[in-house]
Amino acid sequence: MTTQKERTVIVTGAAQGIGFAIAESFISNGDFVAIFDLNLEAAKEAAKKLGNAKGYKVNVADEEMVKSAIDQVAAERGTVDVLVNNAGLQYIAPVEKFPLEKWKLVLDVILTGTFLPTKHVLPIMKKQHKGRIINISSAHGRIPDDYKSAYCAAKYGVVGFTQVTALETAQYGITVNTIMPGPVRTDLIEKQLPKLADQDGTTVEEALNHHILGKQWMKRLLEPSEIGATAVFLASDGAAAITGEGIGVTGGM
Repeated sequence: MTTQKERTVIVTGAAQGIGFAIAESFISNGDFVAIFDLNLEAAKEAAKKLGNAKGYKVNVADEEMVKSAIDQVAAERGTVDVLVNNAGLQYIAPVEKFPLEKWKLVLDVILTGTFLPTKHVLPIMKKQHKGRIINISSAHGRIPDDYKSAYCAAKYGVVGFTQVTALETAQYGITVNTIMPGPVRTDLIEKQLPKLADQDGTTVEEALNHHILGKQWMKRLLEPSEIGATAVFLASDGAAAITGEGIGVTGGM
């Protein structure tokens, strides 16, 4: 996939779920992964499971912490070749009942948490005149859904931020793209189903079909590894001319 040996890859929110699968895919590709996560013990445990990785405690919405961690990775590894902005969270409520503090938290983690690592990795990538930035948005970065106003707003925002960053860096050998996953088999979906069912007054199975699988053509949950494989491709030499794009990995939506 790439001619460069053991690149240094940063993946945020990589202690579990999609982030862990993305880290695993890069390690299987022969790369080293710096696991950025708010939970240091979980990051260390993930790194131990994965092998060629190291865990770092990072709040992606804290600029000082983000800059310090990126500087540390660059000092230890000599560079940063790939950044995957994956960290995220969810909160579900109707717009008129959506708590302001939850709105701010979702936007802070997803949107600011994409902006800050990008901001502080770009000087490194510009200096080496090469780099790959991959932002994890969502199918809800182009398709709305009930009760997910903050999540959709943030994920739509990631798409716009990706395009601006791609435009600004196109002359520096850097590509910036967005992966827009559909329904993936993760704890995030498992935990939100009971609340969706409660909001709708339906069963969990009905909520799964209505909110998660109802709009999807394949009618199945995607595997996290399918998102990881797409990230590895976008970071490869073969994707050198792909930038500013939103790549749907949805099973059809």
